[in-house]
Amino acid sequence: MGAKSNITSAAGKYVAPRLPALAPELNATFVREALHRAIHGIGPLPSAAATADKALRAAEGRQKRAIKAVIDDHIRYAGAQGMLTSVGGAFTAMVTIPTNITGLALIQARMVAVIAHLRGYDLEDPRVRNAVLACMLGEDKVEALVKARKIPAPPMAIATAPVHDPEIERVLCAEVTSELVTKVAGKHAAIAVARKVPVVGGIVGMSVDGFATYQIGRYAGGELRPRARR
Repeated sequence: MGAKSNITSAAGKYVAPRLPALAPELNATFVREALHRAIHGIGPLPSAAATADKALRAAEGRQKRAIKAVIDDHIRYAGAQGMLTSVGGAFTAMVTIPTNITGLALIQARMVAVIAHLRGYDLEDPRVRNAVLACMLGEDKVEALVKARKIPAPPMAIATAPVHDPEIERVLCAEVTSELVTKVAGKHAAIAVARKVPVVGGIVGMSVDGFATYQIGRYAGGELRPRARR
């Protein structure tokens, strides 16, 4: 996956600057909306808390097993939408790329929010919501942002900080948007170059989005350590 990740990242840096014209609605505000819907539910998708409670019952109260099941489910969701939005050519890009970005934001935010609830965090707490956003960036990106002093600490420390800092939320929303746009645009650009038969795009899209979701889920599960619920 390393070489493939490098290709999609490089292609994303070339394509991403064109996204504002392609999809002007994809700004930091859409990440906040995706997080809100992920936590409270949308359409047939129940709230993150309800999903977490159901997963815990199915796992007979075993928290780690429930988290693994949640991650596995969301990998499948991400893979399915990655496949559907990666089939087609350049003429469908103006529809598929924004759809892919929005779908991935909702799926990954929902997964991390469910994990946070399972670990005992209050999803109505703005500090916890910031921690969810930080987890969506993945470990490497978070470490880079902490080193650059753009955010003060990793997700666990953000979730348990003494006070909520709105500036952290602003930075994280912008960074999550940028990361999603770059990765998804890069993936689609790489698919467009490498594809010889239509089904290849779908398989690559499924693999890339599924693996990215797995990495985020694993990071969130390790970073958000258990807390006693009040």
